[in-house]
Amino acid sequence: MSDRISVRTRFERFPATLKGAFILRGEDRDPHQVILQAARTESLDGRVQRALPVGEATLDIVPRRDLFVPFEVSVSDLDPGWYELVCDLRVDGVSATYRGDRRFAVAWPRASVRRGRVEVGERFPLGPSEVRIGDVECTGDSIRVELSVTPPSPVTARLSADGARHEILSMDLDQASGVGRIVAYPLLKVHRELRIELRGHGRGAEGGLVVPLP
Repeated sequence: MSDRISVRTRFERFPATLKGAFILRGEDRDPHQVILQAARTESLDGRVQRALPVGEATLDIVPRRDLFVPFEVSVSDLDPGWYELVCDLRVDGVSATYRGDRRFAVAWPRASVRRGRVEVGERFPLGPSEVRIGDVECTGDSIRVELSVTPPSPVTARLSADGARHEILSMDLDQASGVGRIVAYPLLKVHRELRIELRGHGRGAEGGLVVPLP
């Protein structure tokens, strides 16, 4: 991705459609010629893609100015999941893929999603640190796993539900306090357990636990 321009997305969600725009901005002192080659809605795992009805266009990007490329796309027949908006651009002759800065969810059937709070409060070693997993908050479009690492240390996470990979949306961990949270796809009522695996730096810095789901 070029650092000469940035791409953001702004949109409004309606029951059957998404209306908004890609916002292209020049991030250096030079003007740039940008060819918009294609745009699409894409699931986070990349398996579902839906072309956006924007035609190929040549755009002149002025330094420190926003240029809006509007779009409207139907989302009523997308499978439940989280999606992002992506565009393929040729910037001064160099092609790259740019991902917008906002995501949207297509809701799971309300009756199928687990809601409420699952109490955990368990600890396990992770190399020289200790990890505490707090509660797991379950909502209609995501779960939030509370955690703390003492002493603070960078970690990465992997989740699985009933043995299948469970998509992580984001992970934030304050490097000063070691307190953070993992945000992931929602848990379904049919799921019986959530496995949380963490990896730190250094030999033996791996650990995890299985959370039974009531």
